[in-house]
Amino acid sequence: MPTIREVDGPIDIISLGAGVQSSTMALMAKHGKITPMPKHAVFADTQAEPDSVYEWLAWLEKQLPFPVHRVTAGSLTDTALRLRVSSTGNKYVKTMLPINVLKPDGKIGQLTRACTIDYKVNPLIKAMRRLGGARQRQKHTSVINWIGISSDEISRMKTSPKVWYIHRYPLIDMGMTRKDCINWMRDNGYPEPPRSACVYCPYHSNAEWSRLKRLQPNDFAKAVEFEKKFQQLHAKAEHSNKINGVPFLHQTCVALDAVDFDKSPQQGSLNFNNECEGMCGV
Repeated sequence: MPTIREVDGPIDIISLGAGVQSSTMALMAKHGKITPMPKHAVFADTQAEPDSVYEWLAWLEKQLPFPVHRVTAGSLTDTALRLRVSSTGNKYVKTMLPINVLKPDGKIGQLTRACTIDYKVNPLIKAMRRLGGARQRQKHTSVINWIGISSDEISRMKTSPKVWYIHRYPLIDMGMTRKDCINWMRDNGYPEPPRSACVYCPYHSNAEWSRLKRLQPNDFAKAVEFEKKFQQLHAKAEHSNKINGVPFLHQTCVALDAVDFDKSPQQGSLNFNNECEGMCGV
């Protein structure tokens, strides 16, 4: 006998990053430009977004005809800056962020990233499972997850690994670029959304670092302080758990508050091709 969810069909849920693309997608749904109307939107909070994103989200929640659920796995900052002790007594740091490392031989490497999966994707999936009433190992779809990737970032598209939820990319379906999203917001009387990304994301471009420094000095100061604490913390790790070098946020491995972003070699923005399920920066 079919379940209630099988009879009613799957529900539509927006993965809301509170950046340009996902905000545009949510407001287009409000205007009936994307159908059907979503039942919910979910914002996975790393607790490390710029103040502008939280201010924008508070405004956006009041504009939408469907609820926005804020979910979190806790503070990414607290996790990244925690000195741990292993069962054998060794001090170590759990590497979460793709931070650049200046090695003793002068070469630059990068730490392994787990922040997107642990603090964006997993909380979102947990919320969608709850809202969609999905069960373990079910054979039908309960949730259609709208993801705000635009057509100029089409390489970020990924197939859902589970049967119970599938991905939908409305902006790509309509051929809309990020610039098109900004134009749509302007043409419909909305302000331009901020960029959604953690204040200390190592994938910030020089332009983004420069913008933070000029327009959001409090957030830039948070990134500078994070880098210093991260370096101090890794220096305390035991020899067997040390990273082989000094960690930096900027890919030149120069202290963030000393980088000349206008003259520094161009730092690439978020590595969209490898980013987990397209949940960051939208």
